[in-house]
Amino acid sequence: MPFAKLPDAQIFYEWAGPEHAPVLVFSNSLGTTHRMWGPQVVTFTKHFRLLRYDTRGHGQSSITPGPYTIEQLSWDVVRLLDCLQMDRIYFCGLSMGGMTGMFLGANAPNRFHKIVLCNTAAKIGTLESWNARIDAVQKSGMRAVAGAVLERWLTPSYRAAHPTETAGVLRMLEEANPEGYIANCAAVRDMDQRNALQNVKVPTLILGGTHDSSTPAADGQFVAEHIPGARWVEVNAAHLSNLEARDEFNSHVINFLVK
Repeated sequence: MPFAKLPDAQIFYEWAGPEHAPVLVFSNSLGTTHRMWGPQVVTFTKHFRLLRYDTRGHGQSSITPGPYTIEQLSWDVVRLLDCLQMDRIYFCGLSMGGMTGMFLGANAPNRFHKIVLCNTAAKIGTLESWNARIDAVQKSGMRAVAGAVLERWLTPSYRAAHPTETAGVLRMLEEANPEGYIANCAAVRDMDQRNALQNVKVPTLILGGTHDSSTPAADGQFVAEHIPGARWVEVNAAHLSNLEARDEFNSHVINFLVK
């Protein structure tokens, strides 16, 4: 299995697509793995070589002691690129992955051609809500929160029409490592980038979901308004727009990246 050995962790990654195509990194959301980007592989490999990885504390990457920070998770991406001898690439992250993208756009702009920030915000949730979630997982494990998270991630109509895919998302959440999940919850809880958005110096697309209660469209619009030159698009989906509105998602992101 391919792992990048960082100073204090191993990051699992996976390649897909033509070897000499431009590289696009996909960054997963809290509680998922690189597999969340499955709906994008066939379409995006027509244009890019995809680099999907498991964020620290997720999937097959190391579960190092927490709490983590978005800064830490972001420099993991840069070190991953260094290990793979990648100079400048394209980046797409959703939710926590989007927060990672914001930090990278402001602090390592020379490593990225363009950045896509999906279903995310400069600040997500409240101290109280994150501490309550952390407490629930500490006491009762991932099953204590997975059902409620799933209800925010996918609309009722999508869940009803796609039971197999919905079950797959729930399974990914329930199988998340509790220690890694808690450490990443702390990273999202403690990050507030509202005053740093003007420092993003990379062409940026912000994509939000009309029915997203986790990171409402208004939060995405705020990000778009404060990153110089950023574009905003909205799709008919809840939080996992790359799954629920995959065709619309794929079209918007590819059109932005290839032009």
